Amino acid sequence: MTQQHQENHPEIVGEFEDEYENPSESHRMAAYHFNQAAKEHELAASAYESGDQTATDMHAFSAYRHQLNAVQYAEIAVMDVQGSDEIEDI
Repeated sequence: MTQQHQENHPEIVGEFEDEYENPSESHRMAAYHFNQAAKEHELAASAYESGDQTATDMHAFSAYRHQLNAVQYAEIAVMDVQGSDEIEDI
């Protein structure tokens, strides 16, 4: 955010500064969620093999949610890096 925008809206800047994650944190969160998705897929496979369709569905859905979170964090990490490179060029 530019200095001019910070001066015009200090309450907004302060509100979001605490929530900012740097690209390394976003990469770690992506890795965590991909790992959790893999674990849930393993649990879904085991549940399927034991004939428990309810557990299979539950673990598959949980894996899918972790995958969505992982992709979102990976995209945030890439956008943060690309965005900071573009700002440095200006």
